[in-house]
Amino acid sequence: MNRHQLSTEHADLRAAVEEFAREEVAPVIGDYYEREAFPYEIVAKMGRMGLFGLPFPEEHGGMGGDYFALCLALEELARVDSSVAITLEAGVSLGAMPIFRFGTEDQKKAYLPRLTSGEALGAFGLTEPGGGSDAGATRTTARLEDGQWVVDGTKSFITNSGTDITALVTVTAVTGRREDGRPEISSILVPAGTPGFSVGQKYSKVGWNASDTNELVFEDCRVPEANLVGERGRGYAQFLRILDEGRIAIAALSVGLAQGCVDESVRYAHERHAFGSAIGTYQAIQFKIAEMEARAHTARLAYYDAASRMLAGEPFKKEAAVAKLVASNAAMDNARDATQVFGGYGFMNDYPVGRFYRDAKILEVGEGTSEVQKMLIARELGLPA
Repeated sequence: MNRHQLSTEHADLRAAVEEFAREEVAPVIGDYYEREAFPYEIVAKMGRMGLFGLPFPEEHGGMGGDYFALCLALEELARVDSSVAITLEAGVSLGAMPIFRFGTEDQKKAYLPRLTSGEALGAFGLTEPGGGSDAGATRTTARLEDGQWVVDGTKSFITNSGTDITALVTVTAVTGRREDGRPEISSILVPAGTPGFSVGQKYSKVGWNASDTNELVFEDCRVPEANLVGERGRGYAQFLRILDEGRIAIAALSVGLAQGCVDESVRYAHERHAFGSAIGTYQAIQFKIAEMEARAHTARLAYYDAASRMLAGEPFKKEAAVAKLVASNAAMDNARDATQVFGGYGFMNDYPVGRFYRDAKILEVGEGTSEVQKMLIARELGLPA
């Protein structure tokens, strides 16, 4: 890809996912959302399409594509529904990617084929009840005892962690202390069903109601020493690498929601009549929708740029933070404006914009708050840490 134009392969993928989202997801997702039910059938279809394997090589069961391909898929899914999109995003960038980037060959062989096919989902256990943005405040511990890691602690807000097809969670835990007294944080792979590992409460959420989010509890949970993912003491650094990539993916998802708001508002502006004319004939509505399109377009260019830098092997931390900040703001602003265009109907769950409004806010929080993005951008500009 260049920074503004899709290759033939990327364009074909985008069109295929757009059709899937429109034909397979849109007609049924509202029911899942209202029941707060996980859409296993949709996830299985996504797996058969190869969406969970998009950025992984064929030797691991993937499609041999790249991370930008994943982002395009996320954007098109989120134009219709964010619960489905975040299930894919978390399954790939937080579930499978840590194993692909840092896992041993045995770990890759054991887990990646199922994760990249969508047959199974992985999760990443980072956030804790007392620490979100401050990941260095990890309280979960893991100690070596007779060739096993013994994990104790609690993780919060973990996506894809409690489904019937969840295969594993990669957990960050304090495994010791450095010479300067700071915690040594490592990543440890815990398979589902391991004694001492239990799925806690299922959260009652404002949005993303058709996605899976749970608390996880580890009590004297024992896994083999070989379940260390990457180097001991490098878990936090590994997480930062994963999060930089994930911010581009969340930006793409945010753009999809922002564009979905435009799509729905344009359609409704043609259909809805007031004072004898379609509301789309009134300049107040036209200007509002034009601003919404400008936001979505600008945010799309931002994540395209960040993705192209990443694929080129160039530094992209600042650009990823910019993309995530701009795109999440666009999603929130467009959701609010789309609700205004729809009037009272925008407050009804019968219309997609009701879901969009409920789903948008978390995009300014998850995978790094907007404040964290601003902090990262300032640091990359050379301002004091």
